[in-house]
Amino acid sequence: MTILPIHERLAELWIIRGSRDLTKEEQADFEHCLSVNAKHIRQIAHLHNLSLAASMAGDAAWQQEISLRREKLIGQPPRSS
Repeated sequence: MTILPIHERLAELWIIRGSRDLTKEEQADFEHCLSVNAKHIRQIAHLHNLSLAASMAGDAAWQQEISLRREKLIGQPPRSS
């Protein structure tokens, strides 16, 4: 999965939180990052479910379209050597 800037910021704030309390601005940023991350994961899960439905319906074209949309969100899967 591609690491987004939001994930980097979330990790940074998590580390800061381990050594001191977050400022109000940092806490707001942390909560924003959590919200954006949840939305991102929901979108990926939705596409996964649509892909399953396309597979069950035997609609290869629809499944391919969904796979392309999913790849845009999470990045290309690793290629086997």
